[in-house]
Amino acid sequence: MLQIAVCGKPNVGKSSFFNSATASTVEMANYPFTTIDANKAVAHVIKDCPCKELEVTCNPHNSICIDGKRLLPIELIDVAGLVPGAHEGKGLGNKFLDDLMQAKVFIHVIDASGSTDIEGNPVDPGSHDPLEDIQFLEEEIVMWMYGILSRNWVRLIRKVGAEHLDISKVLFDQLSGTGITIEDIIEAKRNIEPDYNKWEEKDLIELTRNILRIAKPMMIIANKADLPTSAANIERIKEKYPYVIPTSAESEIALVRAAEAGLISYISGDDHFEILQADKLNPNQLKALEYIQTNILDKYGSTGVQKALNYGIFELLDRIVVYPVQDEHKYTDQKGNVLPDGFLVPNGATPRELAYIVHTDIGDKFMHAVDARRNMRVASDYELKDGDIISIVTRG
Repeated sequence: MLQIAVCGKPNVGKSSFFNSATASTVEMANYPFTTIDANKAVAHVIKDCPCKELEVTCNPHNSICIDGKRLLPIELIDVAGLVPGAHEGKGLGNKFLDDLMQAKVFIHVIDASGSTDIEGNPVDPGSHDPLEDIQFLEEEIVMWMYGILSRNWVRLIRKVGAEHLDISKVLFDQLSGTGITIEDIIEAKRNIEPDYNKWEEKDLIELTRNILRIAKPMMIIANKADLPTSAANIERIKEKYPYVIPTSAESEIALVRAAEAGLISYISGDDHFEILQADKLNPNQLKALEYIQTNILDKYGSTGVQKALNYGIFELLDRIVVYPVQDEHKYTDQKGNVLPDGFLVPNGATPRELAYIVHTDIGDKFMHAVDARRNMRVASDYELKDGDIISIVTRG
């Protein structure tokens, strides 16, 4: 499963975001280091399922379908709160930076209302600038990775020259275990001094920033967006950073729990909900729902939680959803299940690559593929499109 890391300083609503996205219940308390270990749980991204368009009833196996919406699993990692100096071991330090590196995308949850200081302690709303939080977390991650990259740097450079090694391969080996590819490093090098013998500390730090921007894209979750001091801060953040999503994790939790109780009809990501049992809601609950509709859903179009997950997978990681089947006429697997599996694959992936994602044996025996919608054979190098239903034909 693709992994997204949820990170940030303590007390910004990070665990609330995690809970609302995964329906799990990690401890939510208002003090630093509430999350002692990196919690992992399954969340979902949402796409339209082909079942409605094709007027069939699907039987999902690796995913869920609700009213024509396909929920595809991803893994969220709730990384404990980072504080300034983490790369030097302050707080719970390097352990959490190690946890971060497991993920493909970083979700940085901030307190958009400015009601927690740089270390996560409660302060008066609006008295802290959340831009400082974004800068500090970026700097911690950069300096931590720079520390790995620059370790034994003089000896490495000598080795590169003496043994005529590829500097990109040496850097790749140095960053082993971070999930960064050699292609990421080659692209990141393009914007710095080409002669590595001339690299100074500032060049290595710039290289590190480039690598992280390419290999580990980060989006800003402007949490507590409903509070009065948040709106102006969100606009300032959007002026400086490209991926900013106003969010209210507490509102999402409230709506999900009300929906689970059968009190309202609501699907994560929607811009509205429908009250089903008004007689079972007390005046305070009705008032709270009205507040969420007015201050979050009407204002921002959603609570932001599902939007963040979808954006991370479909935009930042550029994934599409493809449905492999055995019978291209009935859209079924060998057991007769209709549209049983949806796979998140890189945009531009081919049927052969899809075959290997499904199973190594299928990839090894791949012959060709059929586009089930058009009932047409496609080449092995055909670029798959979002929502494609593909029958993979194998030898034997």
